[in-house]
Amino acid sequence: MEDMTSFGDLLGPQPVLLTGDDDAESDLLNGAAPADVAAAHPTASIAWAHLAEAALGSASPVTAGDVDAGAVIAAYAYARTGYHRGLDQLRRHGWKGFGPVPWSHEPNRGFLRCVGALARAAQLIGEEDEYLRCLDLLNDSDPRAAAELGLA
Repeated sequence: MEDMTSFGDLLGPQPVLLTGDDDAESDLLNGAAPADVAAAHPTASIAWAHLAEAALGSASPVTAGDVDAGAVIAAYAYARTGYHRGLDQLRRHGWKGFGPVPWSHEPNRGFLRCVGALARAAQLIGEEDEYLRCLDLLNDSDPRAAAELGLA
């Protein structure tokens, strides 16, 4: 039987394919500091994703079970900013709050990476409802996204 996921359901919404931000993506690929890219291109979720992921990387445990709360909160703020910028872009592209946002489409990854970073940061500060909501959003957007982000 044919897979009737959101990607195979002919009656469901069409996948949203964001246009991305070529200048921000190029700057990041050419080694520009993510903070500089976010300042120059504040609507580019990909820049916020880089900032959030870097902050999470620096939030490694100081002692067993203890993480750098400042780094986690910074990651949470960066991820939330990129998430909201991505929601704005998704809505401009016709997204109604549900439906596929494919991981395979590179310009979608900035938003999806921000959702993943927000999930991680939320989990680290004990915000379980937000963590689960982010996982649901990733799985609703593209079941592959959570796995690609190491959350599955």
